[in-house]
Amino acid sequence: MINSKGRDKPILVTGGCGFIGCNLADRLAARGDQVMILDNLARSGVRENAQWLRSRHPDRVNIAVADVRDPIPVIDAVREARAVLHLAAQVAVTSSLDRPLEDFETNARGTINVLEAVRLHNPGAPVIFASTNKVYGRLVDDTQIVRSGRRYVPADPALACGMTENAPLDFYSPYGCSKGTADQYVRDYARVFGLRTVVMRMSCIYGPRQFGTEDQGWIAHFVLSALRGDPLTIYGDGLQVRDALYVADAAEAWIAVLDKIERTRGQIFNLGGGAANSVSLLELIELLRHLTNQDIRFGFADWRPGDQPWYVSDVSALSAAVGWQPTTSLVDGLSSLQAWLGSRFGSALGNRGALA
Repeated sequence: MINSKGRDKPILVTGGCGFIGCNLADRLAARGDQVMILDNLARSGVRENAQWLRSRHPDRVNIAVADVRDPIPVIDAVREARAVLHLAAQVAVTSSLDRPLEDFETNARGTINVLEAVRLHNPGAPVIFASTNKVYGRLVDDTQIVRSGRRYVPADPALACGMTENAPLDFYSPYGCSKGTADQYVRDYARVFGLRTVVMRMSCIYGPRQFGTEDQGWIAHFVLSALRGDPLTIYGDGLQVRDALYVADAAEAWIAVLDKIERTRGQIFNLGGGAANSVSLLELIELLRHLTNQDIRFGFADWRPGDQPWYVSDVSALSAAVGWQPTTSLVDGLSSLQAWLGSRFGSALGNRGALA
């Protein structure tokens, strides 16, 4: 547990107005923590998330508009924090292909700014970092997967429970390289400088307050497109599989890791829904047809660089360390996301926002 001394100091959440960040900040504030958010408010939807947080927790959430690429506000924020949850990032593979320098500066340099601020000005503060399964690259090629119904499955039965943290790193795409660089720096600052850091390699997180697009947040994008009646583009063949984790479960995992930092420090954890919550793109479309009672039109396009034909997280290491397990089923999580999107975009959805 975090030492009770200094518990009046805030927990710093970089990128705290983004989808995962605002849900995490909300959960922390709801349990009584003071929360300081550093966010540049550049992405779509984050200003709305900021207002939502302010309205729910006017006395517990403070938002500073700043960028992690600028070391001065990062230092100022870190000095005051009792812990740092670092989620600020450029989050789309497609954007990294268009603007690789900006991607590197945000993800790699921004993370170094956070780590150096902690090392030099607040070395006792735990740092938990939002990494990604993209650090593993494609993982499997066409000879290592087989088709089973409307999805791919690994040919090796040893992978039935998913990929462990021992999977070899193979950065793919500028985004994979920048996040992988940050991932390894966060790990190494624990080994070399003794900081209390943890890396969370996250799979597909979804849920309310996710303004999904074709480039990032694909489950929310699929749900919203279904509600609007918009056609979908599937990059690849639709058989590719991800494990999906509901955002409230993700927030609980982060908090459990933070609360047990003396047990988790220096470690790397995969964070996802696991095999029980895995789904292919084609399977998700079929689920959404039943949830929305709507036909869903879709077409196909070429695979995108670095796209994984199959990825499922083995979360047993995280479970063993902090006793965490996903508790929200995919169907229940999708229903919750659909309800939120229906309430948020109801006027633009006509009669499509209600569950069947």
